Amino acid sequence: MKKILLGVLLFSIAIGCQKVPLTGRKQFAIVPNAQLLPMSFTNYKEVLDTSTVVNNGSQAEMIKRVGSRLRAAMENYMNTNNLGSRLEGYQWEFNLIQSPQVNAWCMPGGKVAFYTGILPYCQGEAGVATVMGHEISHAIAEHGNERMSEGLVANGLLQGGQLLLGAMTPPQKAQTNALFLQAAGVGYTFLRELPHSRAQESEADHLGLIFMAMAGYDPNEAVGFWTRMAKAGSGQKPPEFLSTHPSDERRISDIKKLMPEAMKYYKR
Repeated sequence: MKKILLGVLLFSIAIGCQKVPLTGRKQFAIVPNAQLLPMSFTNYKEVLDTSTVVNNGSQAEMIKRVGSRLRAAMENYMNTNNLGSRLEGYQWEFNLIQSPQVNAWCMPGGKVAFYTGILPYCQGEAGVATVMGHEISHAIAEHGNERMSEGLVANGLLQGGQLLLGAMTPPQKAQTNALFLQAAGVGYTFLRELPHSRAQESEADHLGLIFMAMAGYDPNEAVGFWTRMAKAGSGQKPPEFLSTHPSDERRISDIKKLMPEAMKYYKR
């Protein structure tokens, strides 16, 4: 049983390794787009069908304009670097949703939702590009695929461990084994899942800065946006080690360090 579980893990890692564009980080992604993207598109449609989508007006036009410029910049980069095949099946869409939520997101396959509640913090088109560049970068870096892939392997190993321990130990030790597996799950959350989520957020900041610069937006505007967001959320966030996102201070500091690299791509 141990050899089988190890063999499955090693095989999955071998076939699922690829590199993130721009950063070159190796990642584990085994869910094919043919399976992932239809689920994403269905979920996106459900969100639009149950939300108030803003189709007209200057704000809606700005969201689509920024999205179009970022898409062109990203696709140009991907095609120029022989990575265009990774965008096969993408169906880009940029929608503004009427909601007080201070949020925006991009599903795998290029489906973007931008909430009106975050617009006051953007303070203009460059701020929108900061947010949207970050969110689209999650899709370009295939972070959703990566999280799903790692979750599948982790769940498989835990289930395999349950079967293995159940077969090897007498009934009186069943509770001990259950506690051990529960501790393993908690350990995975704090030692891998949360730190990795924070790393993905930082990576999306990195890619987003460069893509907004490629699209003709000044990446320096990102510092102002995240500073405004930090002030708005002061005192409401958990400690960094309990969070899926880096702390505001770390995020702003990291963005400032990345600015010289991003400015190399900026053309007014």
